[in-house]
Amino acid sequence: MEKTQEIALTQMRKSVQKLGSSIEKYGDSTLLRFLIARSMDPEKAAKMFVQWQKWRASFVPNGFISDFEVKDELENRKIFLQDLSKDGYPVMIIKASKHFPSKDQLQFKKFVVHILDKTIASSFRGREIGNEKLIGILDLQQISYKNVDARGLITGFQFLQAYYPERLAKLFILNMPRFFVSVWRMVSYFLEKATAEKVVIVSNEDETRDFIKEVGEENLPEEYGGRAKLVPLQDVVLAPIED
Repeated sequence: MEKTQEIALTQMRKSVQKLGSSIEKYGDSTLLRFLIARSMDPEKAAKMFVQWQKWRASFVPNGFISDFEVKDELENRKIFLQDLSKDGYPVMIIKASKHFPSKDQLQFKKFVVHILDKTIASSFRGREIGNEKLIGILDLQQISYKNVDARGLITGFQFLQAYYPERLAKLFILNMPRFFVSVWRMVSYFLEKATAEKVVIVSNEDETRDFIKEVGEENLPEEYGGRAKLVPLQDVVLAPIED
């Protein structure tokens, strides 16, 4: 770790304690994500970290969102969780044609947390280190206007940015139809610069080749140029996490 990072971490720990919170359970890798998300500003990172702790305690009091709590969202089998990419990132696939705007926004928000928590946890090798990331694939193949959910997309990105800092390695958007360009332009307005830089709209052969190479053929489903089968999120059983 660089000296400047060590100094920033020390200052962040002091700032967290001044805000009346504890960092005993969290290692440097977790704290560093918040620092990076706040341009290495210890006070801003500490504030973000404490806000995250309070949100987590109130919104996810049991430490996880169960399948039962989001059963309506799981019914459409629109989320798939593949094995790790060649860089060790779990790959989460969203088939937008199977999604419809939710009438229950609280359940949808819980679903977002359920997806992100389970995807990230699938990369743990026994225990969480704190710097695990994920690759997302948003497949817009065969979507129609009834599948468009700008509010849902914005909610997903806002949760990522506020509560899962530096968890997103890359988001690939595939098969974007022309009518969706204006929707994406509106959604992009809510993205922080660091998030926007991680979004890749795959639109030509070169970009497709790079996409397949980054994810890895072994892990990528056949319909996207790989050799794997699609694995529905609810069919993935995670190994117990070590204390």
